[in-house]
Amino acid sequence: MKGKGLGEFEELVLLAVCILDGEGYGVSVKKEVEKHSGRSILLGAVHITLYRLQDKGLLKSELGGNTSKRGDRKKRLFQITPSGLKQLKAAQDVRQKMWKLVPQLNTGI
Repeated sequence: MKGKGLGEFEELVLLAVCILDGEGYGVSVKKEVEKHSGRSILLGAVHITLYRLQDKGLLKSELGGNTSKRGDRKKRLFQITPSGLKQLKAAQDVRQKMWKLVPQLNTGI
């Protein structure tokens, strides 16, 4: 995983999972990303990304309880791993350092 940064959508999905604090599953992550990014995304893209991030060791998941509303199917709930949190913080650090170097922002324009 070293040397591999996060893609923008991966970062948004990881952030949504963090915000949802143990209650993140496909639909809730989709809604959270849409709410904060202002764009419409496909549920399939969220699912693919959640599982890819899990394969990379950045997320872990477990099955939650089943409900009659879901036809007695269980939700797969995702949580960030320590490696995932480390990746998010690294991405944030890079962005903050680069924003500080933008001349128009540092001259008061």
